Amino acid sequence: MELSKNKENRVYAKDCKGFSLLEALVGIAILSIGILAIASMQAAASRSNVIADTRTRAATLAADRIEKLVTLSWSDPLLADADGDGQLGLSDTEFDNDPSTQGDADNRVTNGAYTIYWNVADNFPITNTKTVRVIVTWQLYGIQGSVSMERVIPRII
Repeated sequence: MELSKNKENRVYAKDCKGFSLLEALVGIAILSIGILAIASMQAAASRSNVIADTRTRAATLAADRIEKLVTLSWSDPLLADADGDGQLGLSDTEFDNDPSTQGDADNRVTNGAYTIYWNVADNFPITNTKTVRVIVTWQLYGIQGSVSMERVIPRII
């Protein structure tokens, strides 16, 4: 690069060029792609937060329901195996409000967007115990989700 002086004795570079329009457009394009990637990451993170919050609420509802069931008396109808399917029916989530239909949950309540099912198996895993499984289901973004918790309740004699 050759330096020269102009009439005012200022030094300047003769062959020094600035950015061309093409270089500026390429730089803006790269910056735009980076900003779009960050925006899509933010959207994915927000969706993940909503899903995590939904799952946490469902787990809280399941734990709350188990705690309520533990406080009931041994002969309470809510702690009964309504359809008699025992251990095989612990995972049932269908419900038609007919106690004789096997394959249905023993009980069901709804809480907003959540449906809470619970099933009871008498004398499982050992005599004088009841196994209670609570299953909370919901639908979010067109996807069905569920959380389940199980508790063995001993008969206190």
